[in-house]
Amino acid sequence: MTVTVLMVRHAAHDNVGGFLAGRMEGVRLGPAGRKQAERLAERLRGADIAAIHASPRERCRETAEAIATACGLPAPQVAAELDEIDFGRWSGSTFAELDADPLWRRWNAVRSCCRTPAGESMLDVQQRALRYIEALAAENAGNRVAVVSHADVIKAVVMHVLGLSVDAWPRFDIAPASVTTIIGDDWGAKLITLNDVVS
Repeated sequence: MTVTVLMVRHAAHDNVGGFLAGRMEGVRLGPAGRKQAERLAERLRGADIAAIHASPRERCRETAEAIATACGLPAPQVAAELDEIDFGRWSGSTFAELDADPLWRRWNAVRSCCRTPAGESMLDVQQRALRYIEALAAENAGNRVAVVSHADVIKAVVMHVLGLSVDAWPRFDIAPASVTTIIGDDWGAKLITLNDVVS
């Protein structure tokens, strides 16, 4: 039986694009991000979502909580498998600082055979996210579920569905508060929408 997974990127924190937040504590939605999350939640109000799951990061939980409130759902279930990439010592660095690091440049050139300083590769991220989503799909046959996570985690899942290498990550965007829709059944999985951005 078909399951629909709405993969939602968290709404924007105050300095999205300014530095690599990674798994830093305390990176929350600012006023603009909260309004963005509210608009997204209102848009999903009639989407008939059965359950919502979220990364442990505050910005994901806050986005998921807004959706849960609008849809009359219980509190989101938090899952470590949906967490941001563990960027280790890179977390909190500006992108100008990162550009001076040869390992950062290699990571962005060949993610299929490179690890972050903390030891996590893009393939590791893809495997943990897919395991979780596959189990979630098996438990929610015939339903629609929402998963609130991070751009690279969503990209990793999309690349698997499309049969692309993880090195294809720069070829498409996953914007803050966007929805990417995947359906799955016994025949496999199919991408329905990509990076559908709330206005």
